[in-house]
Amino acid sequence: MSEADERALVARALEGDHAAFGELVDAHGRVVYNLALRMCHDAEDARDVAQRVFLKAWEKLSTFDRRNRFFSWIYRIALNETLNFRTRRKRHEVLDEALPTPQPGPAEEYERREEHAVLEGAMRQLRDDDRQILILRHFLDLTHQEMGEILGVPEKTVKSRLHSARVRLESELRRRGMGRA
Repeated sequence: MSEADERALVARALEGDHAAFGELVDAHGRVVYNLALRMCHDAEDARDVAQRVFLKAWEKLSTFDRRNRFFSWIYRIALNETLNFRTRRKRHEVLDEALPTPQPGPAEEYERREEHAVLEGAMRQLRDDDRQILILRHFLDLTHQEMGEILGVPEKTVKSRLHSARVRLESELRRRGMGRA
């Protein structure tokens, strides 16, 4: 969705147009859900968090600053709601999320699952802010500028935090027998 289209939908939604807000939910729902899933590690919990995010966004829409992108605003709400949920639940379940790939042989499949489990375990050992910044960059493929908007920090700070998070992840992976020696 273009920024102009997004701004037009926000304007209509601010006037009480439920359909316009529904289009915003459709446009950003998958990203919000994926963030919640990667942080909560449970599909049902992720759906609950995503629903709460959009309910809160609708209730607080009048506070949205039109100079900013709606995506950045909704993503920040999603980060906060996810962290609040995790704090309330403190649940740590294994995320079994297999991406569709060509049919690998049994050895490749076993190796891929082992690597995935090690990566998930290493990610769980990171602080929430490290996990967030890695998800924003490597799973959602956001730019440093977009990440800065979402996190409310300068781009240089994003780069510094991302570097530090990568170092900590690499250290955790090495501790688990993966990564560079």
